[in-house]
Amino acid sequence: MAPGGYSWWYVDALSDDGRHGLSIIAFVGSVFSPYYAWQRRHSPGDPEDHCAMNVALYGAAGKRWTMTERGRPSTERDASHLRVGPSQIAWDGERLRIDFDERGIPLPHRVKGSLVLRPHALSSQTWALDDAGRHLWGPIAARADIEVNLQHPAQAWRGQAYFDANAGNEPIERPFQSWDWSRAHLADGSTGVIYDVRQKHGPDRVLALRLRPDGSTETFEPSARQRLPATRLWRVERNLRSEDGLARVQQTLEDTPFYSRSVVQAHLLGEPALTVHESLDVPRLTSGIVQAMLPWRMPRRR
Repeated sequence: MAPGGYSWWYVDALSDDGRHGLSIIAFVGSVFSPYYAWQRRHSPGDPEDHCAMNVALYGAAGKRWTMTERGRPSTERDASHLRVGPSQIAWDGERLRIDFDERGIPLPHRVKGSLVLRPHALSSQTWALDDAGRHLWGPIAARADIEVNLQHPAQAWRGQAYFDANAGNEPIERPFQSWDWSRAHLADGSTGVIYDVRQKHGPDRVLALRLRPDGSTETFEPSARQRLPATRLWRVERNLRSEDGLARVQQTLEDTPFYSRSVVQAHLLGEPALTVHESLDVPRLTSGIVQAMLPWRMPRRR
């Protein structure tokens, strides 16, 4: 991995009964890390020394959020496995398993459990998010069955999941101003994904894909950008391309100074769609005051 670069693997899921949800992001070269940003001011930056397993739980048992960064002595990885401290993610050729044992922030709730994700189909395609092609995204399993078993907090459920990955050979603040990302599972088993990217230099880049149940992919013409209400606490701007222009935020899951995650009721590819949506404001992320705040949410251990 290039100095200053990053990779992350992302899973989100909603339970079949609508009572639970989660997201997990495994980072090598954590793009949100203030420690990595501080290191890059004096050197190219070592991504392997800034790894984290971000676990977020939502729903009936209340919200839990963890993101402890760890350095080289506490991490190991190969082509099918990544361990970050007491948590790990592994692929056995047919399923993805994630085991985690983390401490919540700001209250030190324990978050411990495991999940198994079984993809309906796999994809190895990637797309560039920037003009120079230094930042790539790929949908590994746009739709998957998931089984979740937690000891802390105690819960077990099944549902539908989504799994993708991003990678770059430079920090995200170099080319990007902001982006909105969304994914929606559709009635025919396919998944619609829209990456709506604003670059610092150059035109906007919009990637709109329909990911079929057999793993094939086709592009589609996205609708006009619709402004959603800003988040309540930090006023992060949110946009979504919904066909009826009447998308509605159903729930805000994360409201941070630079990032939001939401569940949005929208209309995509001719049908109503419950959409998982994220917005990122890069100048806010890199601002001095936010960088000073982040260690309170993202502690670091060797």
